Amino acid sequence: MKSIVIGSGFGGIAAAIRLKAKNHNVTLIEKHQDLGGRARVFKKNGFTFDAGPTVITAPYLINELFELFNKKPQDYIELKPLDIWYRFVFEDGSNFDYSGNENNMKLQIGKIEKEDIKGYEELVKFTKKIFDKGFSELADIPFDNPITMMKQLPSLLKLKSYKSVYSLVSTYIKNEKLRRMLSMHPLLVGGNPFTTTSIYGLILYLEKKWGIHYSMGGTGNIINGLEKLMYEIGINIIKGKEVKKILSSKNIINGIELDNKEIINADNVVCNVDPPAVYEKLLNNKNYNSLFNWKTRRMEYSMGLFVYYFGTKKKYENIQHHTIKFGDKYKEHLDDIFNNKKLNNDISYYLHRPTATDSSMAPEGHDCFYVLVPVPNNQSKIDWMIEGEKIKNLVIDKMEAHLMPDLRSNIVEDFYLTPDYFEKELNTKYGSGFSIQPKFTQSAYFRFHNKSEIYNGLYFVGAGSHPGAGVPGVLSSAKVLDKLL
Repeated sequence: MKSIVIGSGFGGIAAAIRLKAKNHNVTLIEKHQDLGGRARVFKKNGFTFDAGPTVITAPYLINELFELFNKKPQDYIELKPLDIWYRFVFEDGSNFDYSGNENNMKLQIGKIEKEDIKGYEELVKFTKKIFDKGFSELADIPFDNPITMMKQLPSLLKLKSYKSVYSLVSTYIKNEKLRRMLSMHPLLVGGNPFTTTSIYGLILYLEKKWGIHYSMGGTGNIINGLEKLMYEIGINIIKGKEVKKILSSKNIINGIELDNKEIINADNVVCNVDPPAVYEKLLNNKNYNSLFNWKTRRMEYSMGLFVYYFGTKKKYENIQHHTIKFGDKYKEHLDDIFNNKKLNNDISYYLHRPTATDSSMAPEGHDCFYVLVPVPNNQSKIDWMIEGEKIKNLVIDKMEAHLMPDLRSNIVEDFYLTPDYFEKELNTKYGSGFSIQPKFTQSAYFRFHNKSEIYNGLYFVGAGSHPGAGVPGVLSSAKVLDKLL
């Protein structure tokens, strides 16, 4: 069996390795000169910047890929658990160190709102129930037919999947600061906490089960370790060539054509590519059925991302590895991003400082950072050539005022990415950061299917397919593929 995997994000790499374990002849094709997709790495004058995912949860999903070939993961990668998972900083200057230490968590909650200690305990218990169903049971189950979905509906309704994550958290928690902190997880996978199905509340418990880890040398070192494994087990890797067409006859896939006109035949093509880009650009026959057309037309896409990477000549020792800074407004700000598709100055952001754990990411005596700001996707028609510099300066001003004194004068290396990068370089529709939003009506059977509804031999892994975005999600999508092929 000959299989081609297009795209080398975590989902594509995991798919290639799992197919090789089934004795497929596997070719992985990546249009860039380096592997990783959203998890690429940028190196600038001694600084190492992870382009994308930096929060590693459920490390067993990564370890499994090495263990399929009786390899020891620790010979390839080093994952280090963090003591403080996130430092949340609020607009009034107060902060909260979020971790797996439950006594410390309750102590901090009690200082904000004593009554919310019990609510927090109840919320954790309920998210465990969601986790047991939504992740442990369903994350690697194919949802390519409606019967599977119908069977699960009673359980999902019992778990209040019709509620949003924010609504679920508010059932248990009274204080607005704590509500924001405990409902922010959908933003990690491209969803609005006010519209994302409460099933994604499972992320709260998933973090508690396995903790939050950092890959020494950066997330890119996980990609490097997996690339080394792929070469060892005989996967053919093609870099720097882009797939321009997926070839088919009578809706049966038979190969691909590269940008140099080379044709490679295959029995299966697995796309670690945003599904709309595949259906709209890579396939010849676009006479899809009316149900599929309706489904794709009504889909709503995740927010865009503005990501500012910078290195400083000063070490900011007071900054934790992961910091989440909330603006003054929450719901109104998210409405602007997801619904009104407009920018405002009252931003929230995630600040990553890998040098808090790993000094190798920057030259000696320096610090390395990236700050990620949720912004509207390119349905907004924002001109990022103009707005990019404005957002950059706004972010620096905000960080300088709240977290990092004299920041601007200490920056020695910097650049940024906007939704234009995601649209042009990563081929995501509207430059969305995480493909389609994780709403209930866009989850499981209602997402793009892992096995194409239209073509035999065409499969999908990654953020746009079931179970969704985030490192555990895209790695689990390759396990779904395992059951389909």
